[in-house]
Amino acid sequence: MAVRAVRGAVQLDEDQAAHMDERVAELLTAVLERNGLTQDDLISIWFTATPDLHSDFPAAAARGLGIVDVPLICAQELDIEGAMPRVVRILAHIESDLPRSEIAHVYLGAAAALRKDIAQ
Repeated sequence: MAVRAVRGAVQLDEDQAAHMDERVAELLTAVLERNGLTQDDLISIWFTATPDLHSDFPAAAARGLGIVDVPLICAQELDIEGAMPRVVRILAHIESDLPRSEIAHVYLGAAAALRKDIAQ
């Protein structure tokens, strides 16, 4: 079993805690499903949020999904002029037999424009 990293992002429509929980849960669920993973395959997840998001911690959505024994951390994304607003990004470390080239990085909705080179 190898350690791999999975990237992903989602753009929120508004800065509301319930909406953040919904969209981040959607992103995490898609990452697990598209890579054939279970919660036991997760090693850790790093979340970043753009500076315009203040309503909640993105990691709270993971806890709401039952991801309770995986280390999670949140950080603020760089405040770059012209960057896409209201975006939560993830970098998940996983255990997987998939080769690096077959890892499905998940960019939902408008966030797919952030990484057209790896978005699946």
